[in-house]
Parts: sequence; C-alpha cells; structure tokens
Amino acid sequence: MSVLNLHEIPDAGAAGKQLSLLFQEGRLPHALILEGAPVRNKVARLLARALVCGGEGERPCGRCPACVKVQAGSHPDLTVLDGDADPRAFPIDAIRAIRSDAYVKPNEAPGKVFLLLGVQSMTEVSQNALLKVFEEPPENVTFILTTVSVTSLLPTIRSRAQVFSFEGEVAPEEEIQKDAAQLAHAVLAKNESELLFRLAGLIRDKTRLASVLEQLGLIFRDAAVLRAGGNVCLSGSEEPARALASALTRDRLMLLYEEAKKAGRAMERNANAALLVTALCSGLREAAGR
Repeated sequence: MSVLNLHEIPDAGAAGKQLSLLFQEGRLPHALILEGAPVRNKVARLLARALVCGGEGERPCGRCPACVKVQAGSHPDLTVLDGDADPRAFPIDAIRAIRSDAYVKPNEAPGKVFLLLGVQSMTEVSQNALLKVFEEPPENVTFILTTVSVTSLLPTIRSRAQVFSFEGEVAPEEEIQKDAAQLAHAVLAKNESELLFRLAGLIRDKTRLASVLEQLGLIFRDAAVLRAGGNVCLSGSEEPARALASALTRDRLMLLYEEAKKAGRAMERNANAALLVTALCSGLREAAGR
C-alpha cells in the first residue's frame, strides 16, 4: 500500500490529510486545485513527486531512480511550470504543448503529472486552452494547480477540478485585499514614505505579509492586463488595478509584479522581514519610475 509521506510538511492540515487518504486509496481526481496558505505549494510539489515515485510504502521515498530524476529536474513524466517564479510561465503555446503531451503515454511512471504553480497569473486565454484537456481528460494523467484563491480561475476550470483549501493563521480575505489595495495606491505616491509606512506595519506578522504580497502581485498582474486592453480582474481589487493601469506602462507594471513575486519567494525562504520590506519598498519605487 502506498502512503503519502507528509512528515516533512506538518502544517498541511485537514486538506493534507484528505489528499493523503485519496492518494492511499487510489482515488485522486484527474485535476486538483490547491488554494490558500503558502503551504499549498509544498504539498503540491510533494504530491507530484509521490505520483511518479517508484518506491514502496511511503512516497515519495527520495531514493528511487524516479525521485533522483525529479530532484534533478529531469523526470520525463513530470512537467512543472511555476507562475509564482515567473508570471509569464503560462503562455498559450506552453498550454497547447501540455495539452498535446497529456495524450502521449508516460515514459517511466504509471502516469504523467503536470504541476502548475501560481496559476493566478494565467490569462483567460490560456485557461480556456487548458479547459479543453480538463473536459476530456486522458487516462493516467494528473493536473495539480496551485493558486492564492480559487476565485482567480474561471468557473469552468473550477467545476472540472477538485479544490483543496489550505488554512493558516492569516487575516480575513477582505483585510488582505484592503492592505494590498492600499499598498498599490502607495506605489503611485509622490514620495516613498506612505509605501514604507504601510509595509512597515506588516513586519511583525510574516504570515499576513506573505498573503498581502500574493494579493499585491495579483493587482499588478490585473493592471498589466487592463493596460494591454484586457478586462478581466482576478484580484477582486479592480479600482487600484485601474489606477495603476492608467498611470504606468505595461512594462513597468510587469516589473512591479516581478518585484512582488521576488519578495514572496524571499518570504518562503524565511528572509528577515524588516530587510525584505526595505528592499521591496525601494524595488517597487524604482519599478514604478518614482
């Protein structure tokens, strides 16, 4: 019997236990969406490794040839696209390539796994392209998507996947949105004092800071879409997104997005919050041309 090895992620919570049970019973759906607290990405990566692992008992074992290949980034049956690391990770051509590859038999593992992290940055066009393979899923293929909030995805995508919500000690969503919206407006201020003041207020709560940074990245992403002529806001904060889109070029908006994501990745590495906030303030101001 194969068991999902969640020992290295003690804060996986109820959603982790549910995934573990489905994995053990061989009842994982063809498409999963992991949303919520940052731990979602850790669980998603572990689950992807477990699905291609060739070991016995607890998986991933970390020792078998498949696990070694995953660690080297060379397993032929595991495809990873990271929208948290690169907001341009999901162009339409990449999604079409995934769609075609999904119908090709796996090389070594029992099935193919497509791990798509940070899909809140995926455009509506790319989501619609992905929907086609969700509607007619091939056998032995698993899609694992992660996002800040499932609301960032089209209803048609959500309806064809099973959603697992990861909870953490985070502020209510409306508070996170308010904090991020205030930061977005502060980016446009004449001097940096307002931005630094609002960021400094988050230093003592690293979990909240991480959530605000994720939401801020979504606002910057929405602003870039609006500036390019789009009309879909996935952040739920349309007003600050439109204000940014009216004031800045698309290139500057993408630089802002990348600054927010870079800070978020630093948070995941347990960076010093005070130093991170100081660097972020400078980076955002420079990206905005202020």
